[in-house]
Amino acid sequence: MQIARVLCLLAGGALVVTGILAGDPAAVLQKAIRICMECVGIG
Repeated sequence: MQIARVLCLLAGGALVVTGILAGDPAAVLQKAIRICMECVGIG
């Protein structure tokens, strides 16, 4: 049971690092800004 937890944690960490290296945080931030501006009525 403990081994499964550690493996899941390592797999999740690897996926987070892969996403950061692929530049996904910038894309997510741009989409969030666009949605917020639409809600406020500016965009």
